[in-house]
Amino acid sequence: MKENYLITPIDYLKGVGPNRADLIKSELKIFTYNDLLNFFPFRYIDKSKYHKINELENNNSEVQIIGKFINLKFSNNFKAKRLIGVFSDGNHEIEVVWFRAVKWIEKSIKLNNDYVLYGKVNWFNNKPSLVHPETELLEKHKKSIKSSLLPIYSSTETLSTRGVTNKLIREFISNIFEKSSKKFKESLNQNINEKYGMITKYEALYNVHFPISQALLSKALFRLKYEEFFYIQLQFLFKNIYNKSRFKGFNFSKVGNNFNSFYNDHLEFKLTSAQKRVIKDIRKDFSSNAQMNRLLQGDVGSGKTIVAILSSLIAIDNDFQTCLIAPTEILAQQHFISINESLSKIDLNVRILTGSTSKKERVILFEELKNGVVDILIGTHAVLENNVIFKNLGFAIIDEQHRFGVAQRSKLWKKNLTPPHILVMTATPIPRTLAMSVYGDLDISIIDELPPGRKLVKTVHRTDRNRLEVFKFIRNEISKGRQVYIVYPLIEESKTMDYKDLMDGYESIVRDFPIENYQISILHGRMKPNDKATEMERFKNGETQIMVSTTVIEVGVNIPNASVMIIESSERFGLSQLHQLRGRVGRGSESSFCILMSKNKLSNEARTRIKTMTSTNDGFKISEVDMKLRGPGNLLGTQQSGLLNFKIADIIKDKDILEFSRADAKELLSSDPELKNNKEIKCEYNLLNKNSDFWKHIS
Repeated sequence: MKENYLITPIDYLKGVGPNRADLIKSELKIFTYNDLLNFFPFRYIDKSKYHKINELENNNSEVQIIGKFINLKFSNNFKAKRLIGVFSDGNHEIEVVWFRAVKWIEKSIKLNNDYVLYGKVNWFNNKPSLVHPETELLEKHKKSIKSSLLPIYSSTETLSTRGVTNKLIREFISNIFEKSSKKFKESLNQNINEKYGMITKYEALYNVHFPISQALLSKALFRLKYEEFFYIQLQFLFKNIYNKSRFKGFNFSKVGNNFNSFYNDHLEFKLTSAQKRVIKDIRKDFSSNAQMNRLLQGDVGSGKTIVAILSSLIAIDNDFQTCLIAPTEILAQQHFISINESLSKIDLNVRILTGSTSKKERVILFEELKNGVVDILIGTHAVLENNVIFKNLGFAIIDEQHRFGVAQRSKLWKKNLTPPHILVMTATPIPRTLAMSVYGDLDISIIDELPPGRKLVKTVHRTDRNRLEVFKFIRNEISKGRQVYIVYPLIEESKTMDYKDLMDGYESIVRDFPIENYQISILHGRMKPNDKATEMERFKNGETQIMVSTTVIEVGVNIPNASVMIIESSERFGLSQLHQLRGRVGRGSESSFCILMSKNKLSNEARTRIKTMTSTNDGFKISEVDMKLRGPGNLLGTQQSGLLNFKIADIIKDKDILEFSRADAKELLSSDPELKNNKEIKCEYNLLNKNSDFWKHIS
């Protein structure tokens, strides 16, 4: 087959023509023969059986019938003209109805000729009928591609109304195969093909559209899914290798006084084995002469911040500056306070920059940054502004990285002629398969153990009828000197959702916990930054016993004395949010509790979320359930969703295939980094890299 055959525009395909071509391009983004071949069915219907009319069941099923049209007539009893046909299988009859393109259909149907009809049976007054069934002459049906499994493709309302049906799409694809000479260039090497017993590329594409058998369909699906994953992983790994070779990183060759002094004399606890392993990974990157791009995953409370501090001290010991960027002012303030306290006995200059930093403070801070007086800058998106100039930024940390877009992260690269080492951290555990699909170009480290002495939070589910019991429990905890969070999903009452809101909740709490006996803080996103800081400080200092809040305390808030987290309308929250909120307690040495309040009647999905929370504290297990419930795109938000638009593979259902492909791509590049001995793979890789929208996201 000629190399350029598959890049032929669909305009030239038999049966398409310019008008249909424009329609298919605009509706389905299909431009070439290759695009059409890679427009995969989303399900299949078994067409091995032909039904008799008197055997049809009253269940709206899809059926296939052989027979003749014995009558056709127009009906004007309704607003729109209808064409009604009587179809007989020789013994019994069924009514067939058309509402669209009726004149064309009436001209195309020949009475008393053998046809095959396929469609969904409608029932009215115990009589069956078919509406707009697929219609094909029996003679043509016998000659067409044989497949007992009928492929069903995604469509749009515009395509349907303009007559571009599933049947027509199948005909177009069939026409491509008729001219293909049954040969497609192989896109995997012999070792991979033999390792998995792969069928050829032609057989895979043919059998995914026109399955000869269920066994061949399974082989076709495996091959095409594997190939999609394989080339994506190859691209990620290439990017990683390319970046390391192109962007020479700063060499932090020494571990000096700041690190050693802090580690030996001021670190108040022993690092876990996981923390030590991650620091070892980072030190290796720092001294590799290549720019570090590392993702650090760690569950809530696993100790990522101390890893960031120790890594920053290595950078400072090598005469470089460090910055840490957080997505919210509250989290940035928490980091600033925490890091300042941790480094209080070391002579370092730690500063903060947020949206609320005054103009006067900024002038001084910007001058100190340019002169190298500031060792560590902590801030929000404000750090990314062009007028924030460092003297020598060598190390940048991005916390809760999934809240930052690729464009925002790339701005950090431009803060120096030589890009700084980058560490992106997340307390939202990401399933391994999702991490490979979105952050496959990053090196990944995981802190998979909690610091010693950290107790698991006991989580229970309660409903409104248990409220007095819950309030009694709160009083008992406060009497022990503990503090309590009460979190609401909304600030004000919603007219459309029946959930507890913050202001109503606050008034209710005040009634049950009168101000002569209890002090209550309130915190939400509409408050001014100074007011937020004041309320947080009061709660942190123990001046208030109860913090009534929205999810602004979801990440970064660290109050060791808070032992109870009550989440009102917990059915309203996603699993990731619930897990993050639970992580605000259990930070001290005392037993801690998370109480999930909900209404009595719950949806199945809400019930699953709450059951998951009460059965495990493992963030990675929770994230796996979350991904199955919400899908991978929603798990990470819109910033990276474009990376997950696979044509045929599914990172949830096909995670084993993803694992295989990642391992094989790694092995291939380790033995043949320039693909000199794998010309078929290099050719396919270059073609995808040139034509596919996917690569634009990760290039």
